[in-house]
Amino acid sequence: MQNGSVVEAEIAHFNALAAEWWDPNGPMRPLHQMNGPRAAWIAERARRLAGAGARLLDVGCGAGLLSEAMAKEGFAVTGVDAGAEVVAVARAHAAEAGLGIEYQNTTAEALVTEGVRFPVITALEIIEHVADPVEFLRALRALLAPQGVLFLSTLNRTPASFAVAKLGAEYVLKLLPKGTHDWGKFIKPEELARHARAAGLRLTDTAGLSYSPLARGFSVSRDLSINYLAMAVAV
Repeated sequence: MQNGSVVEAEIAHFNALAAEWWDPNGPMRPLHQMNGPRAAWIAERARRLAGAGARLLDVGCGAGLLSEAMAKEGFAVTGVDAGAEVVAVARAHAAEAGLGIEYQNTTAEALVTEGVRFPVITALEIIEHVADPVEFLRALRALLAPQGVLFLSTLNRTPASFAVAKLGAEYVLKLLPKGTHDWGKFIKPEELARHARAAGLRLTDTAGLSYSPLARGFSVSRDLSINYLAMAVAV
């Protein structure tokens, strides 16, 4: 069953992980490890382009890892997700932390019908899980305020990402539950740029997120072969 860009099987998969989302050693461990570097990369650019304290929409927010990081960076955050269970966890965790984040159990397409716009939008680790990447990007484009900026992150479809993000993370190291990713839906940077153009967007910056076994964490790099970030503006 699908609702716009939402694939119900994907929502069910992540809802099942809701209670463990905030465990830094649990199934979302890789997201915890990359959250700091990617939030810093986004925050620096968002402040420069939209201003400190700008309204920010976090699409596919899950249980709120990025939403909370961006709220702590000073942005006025609204987080949305199609999964009711993860949104409930996000609300509870933000309340416990004393963060005034607005969470909604909804989709980007539903927000479009409300006519709302945001100067900053983030959609991290979600485009590889939607039914139609171009239609999803069109919805995000419709939600962007004039001169707004969109931040995306996803996985490149390369032999390296298959070995590391699929086989390694899910089957060898068991960092992620089996079935978290479909390697065939990973998106090459040139494909993301093409999808963006079809949706009325233009990529203006990219960066890799690289894992260091020695540091046991991620850092922003020039290596786009596995995880990468992208920034886009409307054309």
